[in-house]
Amino acid sequence: MSEQDLQRLMGVTFNQPELLRQALTHRSYLNEHPDEDAPDYERLEFLGDAVLDFLTGEMLFRRFPDLSEGELTRLRSALVRMEALADLARGMNLGAAIRMGKGEARNGGRDRTSTLCRVFEALVGALYLDHGLDATRAFVIPRLTTMQDQILQEALDKDARSRLQEWSQAEHGQTPTYHVLDISGPDHERTYTVEVRLNGEPLATGTGRSILLAGQAAAVTAYQRVQHSGTAP
Repeated sequence: MSEQDLQRLMGVTFNQPELLRQALTHRSYLNEHPDEDAPDYERLEFLGDAVLDFLTGEMLFRRFPDLSEGELTRLRSALVRMEALADLARGMNLGAAIRMGKGEARNGGRDRTSTLCRVFEALVGALYLDHGLDATRAFVIPRLTTMQDQILQEALDKDARSRLQEWSQAEHGQTPTYHVLDISGPDHERTYTVEVRLNGEPLATGTGRSILLAGQAAAVTAYQRVQHSGTAP
């Protein structure tokens, strides 16, 4: 993907194209082109990380007025984690636009999660410097919105698992255990069923595409049940 194609995809034209080029430049490219006097993306990555934290925090603050600081922090961490940002980069085919050394590219660098995350952050930093905060917000927030429901639900599910454990330890002095009851479907599309138990007694079951997700689903159902019974906070 050319820089022009990427700008069309983003819906912006950089006033300082050297910022975009820097955001897309991997260190391995400069190692193979020592005569090119240009920086890599690392400084822009630092800036973009800070801008993303701010914009995500602002979005959550406005969307969830009743959540505590700790809950907002957990949700923000879920939204800007490496895997989530890398998925956003993949959705833009950003890997194809990275200026990368041939050896790094042959070793799968264009689809490496850590690299895609860092280049996405660098791109946000470059856009902020070139167009300001409002344009950066217009680029970032819709992309987060497309996946935030899934990400936020995953974060809330993990929180339910933690809360279930806290409740069971406080009320019963026991830690819940998770047991795989069933695995179905073809190898590429497995469905797992997991049961959560307390002191050997079943509390709830859940299904998911992995053991972890099935366990989280079971924890959500179990915690909802103990909440409704009036025994959990």
